[in-house]
Parts: sequence; C-alpha cells; structure tokens
Amino acid sequence: MANRPVHFIWLLDTSYSMQGAKISQLNYAIREAVPEMRSVAHDNPAAQLLLRTMTFSTTARWHNLAPVPVDDFTWQDVTADGVTALGEALHLVARELETPPMPQRALKPVLALVSDGVPTDDWRNGLKALDATPWGRKAVRVAIAIGEGDANRDVLQEFLGNPELRPLDANSPRQLAAAIRWASTAAVKAASQPLAADGDPLTKQAAYAPPSLPDDDEDVW
Repeated sequence: MANRPVHFIWLLDTSYSMQGAKISQLNYAIREAVPEMRSVAHDNPAAQLLLRTMTFSTTARWHNLAPVPVDDFTWQDVTADGVTALGEALHLVARELETPPMPQRALKPVLALVSDGVPTDDWRNGLKALDATPWGRKAVRVAIAIGEGDANRDVLQEFLGNPELRPLDANSPRQLAAAIRWASTAAVKAASQPLAADGDPLTKQAAYAPPSLPDDDEDVW
C-alpha cells in the first residue's frame, strides 16, 4: 500500500457562459481547496495524491498534463471562452486512464466534472470511451452543476454512472466553494481506500454521502 497513487483530475467547463463571476469564483474555490487537499493527503499516508486539470471550451486541453504531487501543486487560473466540447475532454481523459500510462497498483482515480452548460459535441461517445477503460470504470466520480437551470443535469447524471449519486447544485459563490471543497476532500478520502477487488476491472465505485450545501438568498446565478 505504500505510496499508491491517487490521480485526481479536474474536468472544468471554461466555455463562454462561465465568463465573469462564475470563472472567477471557480478559480478562487479550487485555489482555496488545495491546502485542504494536502491535509487529507497527509492523513492518508498510504496514498500519494497527484493532481492535474483538464479544461474544455471550443476544444479540450490539459491545463496541466503531468500529474503533480499535491504538496507541489500551485493552482494556475483558467479563463473562459468558446463552446462546450465535453466529449473531446472525456476522450482525452480516457487515454490517460489506460494502463499504461496508469500504473497497475494505483488506487481509484477521482474525476471531478464542473459545468454550467450543455455539451456541443458528441459527449456520449466520449463517455463511452471513458467507461471502456478499467480505471474509468473504477473512478470515484463527482459532478458539480453551476447555475440554477444552466447546466444539463441529465448529462452530469450519466457521467456519474450511478443512480444513487446526484450532481451537486452550485447556484451561488458560497455553494460553489462548498461543493469544490467537498469534492476536493471527501472524494479523495473515498478514493484513498483500497479497492474491494483490485483484480476486477469492472469494480464500480460505491455510493458516497453528498454534502448539504449552504442556502443562499443572494448572489444566485
């Protein structure tokens, strides 16, 4: 178990509709969550937490492709423009969840998808590619819907791949910060547990208890 890696990947919607307060608050929330991720990692010494970020707008691209140990990770702000190529993003992530490049003795990866819109490409084909990889099937998946009525919750639900799980609704800056903080910590804790069946590539993630996000009467998106 010593130093078995947990790969945590943010998949961030940086399309035009995220411009302004949404993208600003997303950058702030992730930057503020990194120290808490370090704390969780230190509490789980058998796991080595490695972070990276994928953004998707008109095209999908790695914001940082090489996995970075959480103690060395510094958040670099993302910007928003373009449309919503979620399918392309899922394809790119799927390539990284093959073995190799993923090591055989890793712990479950974490895939945290954040979006405020509707995919503009073939996202189902991208999700199929992700689900076809052993590590994609094992992954702890979290989905955050930004903006009341903005994000396509049906897409996020299918990404989760588990009827017992639900996307988190982040309809204000406070709710987004709480959702990011939870995804950054609770999901890492879940991923840091040994797999129930390490040799079974079809192992599905167990359901986890989502947080109670704060109610907001002001600054609702």
